[in-house]
Amino acid sequence: MKGQTQSWSPSLRFLMFGLLIILLAVGVWFIRSVLAPIIVAAFIAYLIHPAVNLLTQRTRMSRRLAVGLVYFITLAVLIGTPSTLTPIFFDQIKIEITEVGNITNQMIAWLSNPNLIPGIPLNLGGLASQLTQFRTTYLATIQGQALQLLGKTSLGALWLLVILAAVYYFLAEWPRLRKGFIGSFPYEYRAELDELYVRVRSIWMNYLRGQLLLMAIVGVTFTIAWTIIGIPGALVLGVVAGFLTLIPDVGPFLAAMLAIAVALLEGSNWSWMPASPFIVAIITLVTYLILITIKNIWLRPFIMGRSVHMHEALVLISIILSTILWGILGALLVVPVLASLGVIFDYLRRRILGMAPFPPTEPFVLDTPQVSGSEKVAAFKSRISRKKKG
Repeated sequence: MKGQTQSWSPSLRFLMFGLLIILLAVGVWFIRSVLAPIIVAAFIAYLIHPAVNLLTQRTRMSRRLAVGLVYFITLAVLIGTPSTLTPIFFDQIKIEITEVGNITNQMIAWLSNPNLIPGIPLNLGGLASQLTQFRTTYLATIQGQALQLLGKTSLGALWLLVILAAVYYFLAEWPRLRKGFIGSFPYEYRAELDELYVRVRSIWMNYLRGQLLLMAIVGVTFTIAWTIIGIPGALVLGVVAGFLTLIPDVGPFLAAMLAIAVALLEGSNWSWMPASPFIVAIITLVTYLILITIKNIWLRPFIMGRSVHMHEALVLISIILSTILWGILGALLVVPVLASLGVIFDYLRRRILGMAPFPPTEPFVLDTPQVSGSEKVAAFKSRISRKKKG
């Protein structure tokens, strides 16, 4: 009939779907270098999205107003905190570099003179010359190298603008994007896709709660450890360590280096620890290595595994491999991504095999295979005939 279009055959639909997947994969491959800022923006939006939901649910505030309020508060914190702390940290680093230079000079002076161990003469002049060369080559230019490294590793103004715009877009438009994506499928599948979205979302929310718990445990543990050692400002250093735990490996390392720098400059506050600042710094370093090993090998895989229902060994292996392949961002996102892919794969597997789309939530309930309408009618007639015969 004129005006009607003929439906595609199943083989043609599968062919076009395969071509669409291939084109999508090729497109992602070509733009892979610009995906990192978008992923960072999506992760930031995911972190602060619960605050938007809290404002819209607990108050009469509109979503757009809640998004604007949360967005600008987050922006003020992200910009204000580094701008406030950077001069302090930079001055601290300059003082620490000066102290390292003084210690190096003392070591060179000691090594340049003949030293005697009872009965054994020592001539360490060669080591002193190598240390002098190290001081001239590296220590003298370390401040300039630090600034150059900061310029190379920081995001450019364009990338920063992309991240800021993308964060606001994700926060403001996510409900519409989700409804539009699910609404693009036939009506009979939308309920299943809504349920699939809820299950994937619960994984990410559980992961966020696990991260907050891990940050709290690390912050309290390092605060107690630095207090026992007697490092000045133990509470602030512990809070910084807990907050920076959000950045795998690099965050705790930076917090530990800050604590070691304070130990080198100030030593210990406790009178029962009559050790030099250098010994206190060594104790701080050893304590950090022990605690961070426990955190990386046992605590983090345990908490993350429980939060997304993955085995601790799989979590540990995934984090290590993703760190090698994709760096910090990969280590941060690999656990919830793998858990989400597992839920999506299980949904597709069950639909392909003709099973219920999701496993039953009640315990001790087995899956029952789905039957067609004609099979239900036949089974009903069979039961009626058996009752009549009985």
